[in-house]
Amino acid sequence: MAMTDPLGDMLTRIRNGQRAKKDSVLTPASNLRASVLEVLQREGYIRGFSEDNSGKHKALRIELKYFEGEPAIKHVARVSKPGRRVYSGSKELPTIRNGLGITIVSTPRGVLSDAEARNHNVGGEVLAEVF
Repeated sequence: MAMTDPLGDMLTRIRNGQRAKKDSVLTPASNLRASVLEVLQREGYIRGFSEDNSGKHKALRIELKYFEGEPAIKHVARVSKPGRRVYSGSKELPTIRNGLGITIVSTPRGVLSDAEARNHNVGGEVLAEVF
């Protein structure tokens, strides 16, 4: 059966892995997932990610990050879902926790954080919020 929300699945794997105090989690590979992981790595929410070819299909191994035993990601949620897409212009991009969190946005310039999208003056689909 086909997965209806691959990005939501990846975010849930990250959330579940951190609650279980795992060092890393595996998720099937895709370009969109890799782009979102690059943003999370740039913003300091994960240690990194790498391609894992040990199985039959390509996968991404996500290295989770902790600070003093607590997960670096306190909250991660999908905003734009397959049943309800959410778009925002560069001026209307939401700020999370007065700038302490990030919004991940899919723009014509690629997948960016909300601050990067504002700097480039582009809007797009609001994929997720993280803090």
